[in-house]
Amino acid sequence: MSFIFYFLIMILVFGILIFIHELGHFVTARLCGVSIKEFAIGMGPTVVSWNSKKYETRYAIRLLPIGGFVSMVGEDEESDSKDAFCNKSVFKRALIVVMGPLMNLVLGFLIMMIFVFSQPNLVSTTIAQFNDNAISNEKLMVGDTVVKVDNTSVHTANDLVYELMNKGHEPVDMTVIRNNEKIVVEDVEFPTFEESGTKFGDCDFKLYIEKSNFSNYLKHSFYRSCSTVKMVVDSLIGLLTGRYGLSAVSGPIGVAEVVGDVAKVNFFNLFYIASVLSINLGVFNLIPFPALDGGRLLFLIIEAVRRKPINKNVESYINFVGIMLLFGLMIVVTFKDIFKLIF
Repeated sequence: MSFIFYFLIMILVFGILIFIHELGHFVTARLCGVSIKEFAIGMGPTVVSWNSKKYETRYAIRLLPIGGFVSMVGEDEESDSKDAFCNKSVFKRALIVVMGPLMNLVLGFLIMMIFVFSQPNLVSTTIAQFNDNAISNEKLMVGDTVVKVDNTSVHTANDLVYELMNKGHEPVDMTVIRNNEKIVVEDVEFPTFEESGTKFGDCDFKLYIEKSNFSNYLKHSFYRSCSTVKMVVDSLIGLLTGRYGLSAVSGPIGVAEVVGDVAKVNFFNLFYIASVLSINLGVFNLIPFPALDGGRLLFLIIEAVRRKPINKNVESYINFVGIMLLFGLMIVVTFKDIFKLIF
């Protein structure tokens, strides 16, 4: 199948994730009694729109599939209406703000369940055998059940492999159960590999299969979702601290390429990508950065502390600067992805 086909799949997935995100804001605003001017999926010029006679809300689909919005009365301006966003309590406004990202997190967890339940085998954290190039067998043993990598608990093979990749470029302390006794094995070393200028640890052993029963599938679904949240947070911290460069960031073009690669291996892997994207969208929007939901939440927390709202003009200016910075980053990343795809 062509790149264009996978790009269209990616647009569809993004559209669903954006819809669920904005639906979280929309439904919560309705329940809190806030009047809504427009519910839009996409940005830029309007492709199609219609008006609700009952609520006087405009529903629209816009040209660029890079976001969406719920425009509420009194959101960015002063209003005397009792149904205005600005005249609701701080708690209600905060609830409206956070429900978009929370809906993405819930959706991500549900999609992850579909992906995990599609897997024929569930893998434990108990070492079955070491690879030919193994070096961790100097301190670890077959039969060890790994429960921690440094101070991070691991519950599934996915947790374990990710933590070793993230931390194993340096020696790590590993807590294992050996002969029914919990011990700490210090300074375990692993092979490493480099990608996009960043060094990662490489898990050098194979793990035993677990029983494929309903409770284990639920366990793996839950912990794999939690691991994905941690992966997104670790990635953001890595970008801020300089461990990851701009080459590690992907936009829609890069995501479409990944979608194509995973779909060729197993179509169900698309569910995993959709889950990661949904969780990524939820976590990213909770960052306290202007124009993001986390930034709006920060303003509300400041208002609650000082018992006085921030000047609307100041807040609007800060949000405008924030969204311009985000658009600039998106343009740079998109051109980077196109350049990588062509060359």
